[in-house]
Amino acid sequence: MRYPIVMTKKHLFIFLVLAPAFAITLLVAHTYYNIYHWGYSGPQTEFQINSGDTFGTINYRLAQDKLIYSPRLFHRYVKFEGHLTDFKAGRYVIPEGITMSELLKLLISGKSLTVKVTIPEGYNLFQIAKVLADEKIVDEKAFIKAAKDKKLTQAFGIPANRMEGYLYPDTYQFHEKMEPKAIIESMYSNFKDKIKDLDFSKVNLTKHQIVTLASMVEKETGAKFERPTISGVFHNRLKKRMRLQSDPTTIYGIWESYNGNIRKKHLRQKTPYNTYKISGLPVGPIANPGYAALKAALNPKTHRYLYFVSKNDGTHVFSETYKQHREAVNFWQKNRANRKGRSWRDLNKKQ
Repeated sequence: MRYPIVMTKKHLFIFLVLAPAFAITLLVAHTYYNIYHWGYSGPQTEFQINSGDTFGTINYRLAQDKLIYSPRLFHRYVKFEGHLTDFKAGRYVIPEGITMSELLKLLISGKSLTVKVTIPEGYNLFQIAKVLADEKIVDEKAFIKAAKDKKLTQAFGIPANRMEGYLYPDTYQFHEKMEPKAIIESMYSNFKDKIKDLDFSKVNLTKHQIVTLASMVEKETGAKFERPTISGVFHNRLKKRMRLQSDPTTIYGIWESYNGNIRKKHLRQKTPYNTYKISGLPVGPIANPGYAALKAALNPKTHRYLYFVSKNDGTHVFSETYKQHREAVNFWQKNRANRKGRSWRDLNKKQ
């Protein structure tokens, strides 16, 4: 014989209040444990976040690598913390035993493994692209394309079609597989920071023209002490409306097809950079000058020199007249004995 079940107030309380509360407590405890105490059980490993990766992509790969307890739980946790879009690109070291909360802090911190890379003074954007590509930081062609993007220069307020001149030469810490734009932004930010104490109003040239002139000074001499003198020659020629006739400008204008040997046909080839064929400064910088070259462009040495010729060791002979210049050319360039055994590398040893 069956007796009817009588639902007392006590039973009702247990059924409607205590049981759900207990279940919620277990769920909260389980969630708390999996977020703050569950740990990655594999060996120390590395995890790469590429620029442009969405949270969905990151979450999927974390789950595939078994670095998180549950992709669904990690998604909810990250969303609750408000960090869905805060993940920083980079290559991260993931230690054994890391919890999901610790992993989140690491991946939004930006404290990733980086590659130390030095960009020498006077390197142009093509050379910089190769240096970065050799270190696996960025794709060479992608960097060149970004550095020649007019939309990017316009966004920075640079009156040019490319970033040449504004990619400050320095030592950087970049991570592998960075987006070209992120690298360019970092180098340009460094440029602005390094030049903030320079007074660009002290000469009758625009800021862009000064950067252009500084890039020419940088490329013309390997001797630091000569920079103000070289700058003075260019300033003197500009005042007299003489063509600047700088070989490095000619080379830059044909850089992407240049094989390393400059010939008379190159000097005759008209480009926006060839100062043998155009008057005044080239359309823009031909390299990325350092601070000393920028300072020299703003502070040219006062003299009457209009010409200079290489002594084949990184230094130059300066002349006031064309006759003196021709004599210097004959002595230093056409006399094989004065070229033999001399190198700008010897100058670098002395400096």
